[in-house]
Amino acid sequence: MLLVGAEVASFHSPWSAEDSLRELALLAETAGLDVVGQIFQRLDQPAPKFFIGPGKVKEVAALCEQLGAGLVIFDDELSPAQTRNLEEELQVGVLDRTALILDIFAQHARTHEGRLQVELAQYQYLLPRLRRQWTHLERQAGTGGGTSAGGVVGLRGPGETQLEIDRRLIDRRIAWLKEQLADVHRHRELYRKRRRQSGVPVVALVGYTNAGKSTLLNALTGADVYTANQLFATLDPTTRQITLPGGQHILLTDTVGFIQKLPTQLVAAFRATLEEINEADLLLHVVDLTHPNAQEHAQTVEATLKELGVDQRPTLTVLNKVDLMAGVAASDVGHLVADMGLPGDFVAVSAQQGWGLDELRARIETALAEAMVTLAVLIPYQRNDLVSLWHRRGVVEREEYVNEGTHILGRIPRALAGQFIPYQNDK
Repeated sequence: MLLVGAEVASFHSPWSAEDSLRELALLAETAGLDVVGQIFQRLDQPAPKFFIGPGKVKEVAALCEQLGAGLVIFDDELSPAQTRNLEEELQVGVLDRTALILDIFAQHARTHEGRLQVELAQYQYLLPRLRRQWTHLERQAGTGGGTSAGGVVGLRGPGETQLEIDRRLIDRRIAWLKEQLADVHRHRELYRKRRRQSGVPVVALVGYTNAGKSTLLNALTGADVYTANQLFATLDPTTRQITLPGGQHILLTDTVGFIQKLPTQLVAAFRATLEEINEADLLLHVVDLTHPNAQEHAQTVEATLKELGVDQRPTLTVLNKVDLMAGVAASDVGHLVADMGLPGDFVAVSAQQGWGLDELRARIETALAEAMVTLAVLIPYQRNDLVSLWHRRGVVEREEYVNEGTHILGRIPRALAGQFIPYQNDK
C-alpha cells in the first residue's frame, strides 16, 4: 500500500506533509495494512481532477508498479470524481484519509451506540460515492457494438436502476439510524438531566488520539477502561466518579480523541462525545508531551474545540507521559512547554506510573471552585430560556415561582454569570 500526501498552502495547516504522512502510516497500521512507500507534493491549492498534479499522478503510478502496491491512500479527503479519476488513471484501488478513519472506527466500535454512529458516518460518506460502484457498467457500455446515444441496450438502464435502488436503500438506512440515535440521545438527555439536578460537577477529558486519556481515567478512578498504544482505542464516552481532596464528588468522562483533518461525518455522528464536552464544567486537555508533534496536536485540539463552540470552557492542560522524558529535569519542563507554545498553566503527570495525580486532583478542585459563582436571581417569565440555561449548566439550590418570575439561588459557571447579573436579587 502506498501513501500520498500534499502540503497545500491554501489550507494553512501547522502540519508538514512529512509529519502528516507519518500519522497516516500509523492509521494504516492500526487498520492492519502494510505500508510499502510514500510520496508527497507541495501545492498552492488542490488540483480539481486528481487533487495532486497530473505529473505527480504519473510518479505515483510508476511507484505503485515498482513497489507492487495494489492500494493507494491519500492523506486528504477526495471528492467522488477525484477518486474515480485516480482509480482510472492508476488502475489500483484508491482510498482517502476519511475512508481509512471510518474503517478504523468500524473495527473499534464496541457499544451499540458506537456501532450506530459509525454506520451512519459510513453511509453518509458512501452515498455521494455510489456512482463509482457502477463504473464497470459504463466501461462495458463503451465496448462492443450496438450502442445508441444512451449506451448499450440492456446495460445502461439496469445500471441506473440499480444505482437508484441502492440510493433509496441507503437513504432508508440513514433515516433508521438517525431515529435509533435520536432514541439514544433522549435516554442520554434524561440521564444528564438527573445528573444536573444532583449538582455533581462534570469534568471531561479531551485531547489528541492516543494522548493517554483512558489511561488517565483508569489511574484517577480505578476503572478498567480499554487502553492500547494505538490510534482511536476509545470511541465511546465513559463516565466514572472520583472524590477530590476536599471530599467533593465529581464525574470524570473520557471522550473520543481528536485528530487533524477530522472527517466531517464523524463530527456530526459522534454527538454523544460532543454532548459530554458541551455539558462539562471543566475540560482536562491531555497532551502527550513526548510526541514529536505535541505542539501540532495541541493546536489541532484547540481548533476543534473552537469549531465545536466550546473553546471558552474552563480548561486545565495536563501534560502526560512525563515518565518517558529521560534526561529532562522537572525544572526544564516549563521551558519545554514554552518552546512548544503550550499553555503555561499546566499539570505534569504520568498516568501510567501514577505520578502527579494528587496534584492534578487538587488542581481540578481549585479550577472547579474558580469556574462557579454563587448568585441569587429573579428571572422574569419571558426569559425562561435563562432558567433552562441555569438548569443545564448550573446548580440550583433553591427555586421558587412568584408573580414577577422565578427566584433561583445556586451556582453558575463564571463564564455564564454575566447573563444573570442584570437579574441579581439578594432576597
